[in-house]
Amino acid sequence: MDRLKNKVALITGGARGLGLSIATHFFNEGANVILCDVNINDATKKAEELNGSAYYMDVSDSVNVNEIFKKVKSEYKQLDILVNNAGINGFENREDLLSDRIKVNNLQSKEFAEIGKIKSHFDVTVNMTDEEWHKMISIHLNGTFFCTREALKIMNNQDQASIINMGSVLGTTGGPSSPHYSAAKSAILGFTRATARELASRNIRVNAIAPGYIDTDMTSSLGDVKKLVKSATPMKKFGNSDDIAWAAVYLASDESKFVTGQTISPNGGFVMSQ
Repeated sequence: MDRLKNKVALITGGARGLGLSIATHFFNEGANVILCDVNINDATKKAEELNGSAYYMDVSDSVNVNEIFKKVKSEYKQLDILVNNAGINGFENREDLLSDRIKVNNLQSKEFAEIGKIKSHFDVTVNMTDEEWHKMISIHLNGTFFCTREALKIMNNQDQASIINMGSVLGTTGGPSSPHYSAAKSAILGFTRATARELASRNIRVNAIAPGYIDTDMTSSLGDVKKLVKSATPMKKFGNSDDIAWAAVYLASDESKFVTGQTISPNGGFVMSQ
């Protein structure tokens, strides 16, 4: 397969999970892949397997991002594809939040069945710290902006390019346990549409992928919440990283040459739109 033959693709958060799966599919389609991650050891190892390059990148650090894109321009002279994938879910080392969410959900169901109203509540927003909020926005939203800005300094001199931003179904539905994550992902979808309009005349396409619940390291911490999600998903299962990677291949390739400003959402029916 050579849908991406000789194209240069940079994937943030590329050392594992969705980012690594996307990078692997891109490599299999003929692309030269660049893995950027804060976990440089894993990124370097995986990049060697894909005959690519790896750089340490903290997407929330604009200076670091600027330096890496300068290196990419110097080494590769081009950048055809950018995948803004780096992110966190906000539940790292916070299993207590998930267990509390399950308890409150069970209590709410019991209260409604017995007395017809809900008295128990799950107070996420009021208990969220400034640090938790800013870290989420900084990595997801600021990181997407920083990387896009620097990538355009290379892409603007080319005939065409593709930018793929990683959203989430929670960016459209909202997640009751993660207002900061939902806000960041929703903002990314708005940023996608705005930049798509701005860059369309230069033949730089900007699209987003809004995954549903996918089996990755990021969702492994969800514990019993997985049961709730699967029951609410018409296909009654989580997706896998290949489901997202193939969507990325499509958006990166010439097969989607007339597609921009759009959001593809592989989610098993969790969210359906017209």
